[in-house]
Amino acid sequence: MRKLTFILFITLCTAIMAQQNPVLLFPNGAPGETEKMVEKEDLLGNKVAGCPVSRISNVSEPTLTFYPAPVDNNSGTTIIVNPGGGYHILAYNLEGSEICKRFNSFGINCVLVKYRVPRREGLPIYAAPLQDLQRAIAYTRAHSKEWNIDKDKIGVMGFSAGAHLSAMASNSFNELTYSAIDAWDKVSVRPDFCMLIYPAYLDGENFSAAPDIKITDKTPPTFLLQSQDDSNYINSSLFYYYALKEAGVLSAMHLYPSGGHGFGLRNTGHLVNEWPFRAISWLRDIGMLDK
Repeated sequence: MRKLTFILFITLCTAIMAQQNPVLLFPNGAPGETEKMVEKEDLLGNKVAGCPVSRISNVSEPTLTFYPAPVDNNSGTTIIVNPGGGYHILAYNLEGSEICKRFNSFGINCVLVKYRVPRREGLPIYAAPLQDLQRAIAYTRAHSKEWNIDKDKIGVMGFSAGAHLSAMASNSFNELTYSAIDAWDKVSVRPDFCMLIYPAYLDGENFSAAPDIKITDKTPPTFLLQSQDDSNYINSSLFYYYALKEAGVLSAMHLYPSGGHGFGLRNTGHLVNEWPFRAISWLRDIGMLDK
């Protein structure tokens, strides 16, 4: 009986990880990739709220997976989701597929990006992932009619390193970081909004953003979520929020007393677990969802 219970528990925890027809972002090979890596998935490591975390590594063929909202409850709004993992691995269910399914329930379409990891030697940590995310934004916007989504309501959401990546995309949209490969790359890659969940690597010095991030008044409206006891990364949120404020960017930050880092939207027993509802209210407030 105990064995059966364990099997059912694992099934419930991992069923949400099933993918639906992932699309290769670069069909002829991603920029700069000279050989295909053997992709790996580890489910035997860390657990959050009692469920395993799918840790994907050795990604050399980036993909996106479209998670459409229910036909009878589709707002037209789309979030492009970027899991975290320190640019070493991707916490693919915790900060990816589970996020997509949850926001689907709110009537929001989602696109899950499997960007390249680990870090490429000799390049900035975000270099290859930013190419992948820009391509994902372009592909999503170019397929807006086919997917029945609003091309002017496409935003990015990221967790930890994925939040850093989302911030990079929100401030690096004037030109592609790769050579255009087809007509899809002719559309704008500027996100219409940005949602940063316990972001990493965004802080510079004296309440400034990291040097690689050039915030302007064209930076899209931004939502930040942070726990005060996330001691390694709290300044990432605080400094970035201050830089947004100084640039006149419409932004909101929700700071909670506890919750730590890397919880996704699982119930860890902290008040911060309510954040999806704050996110939905914010999307309504900035006009991305109907009031």
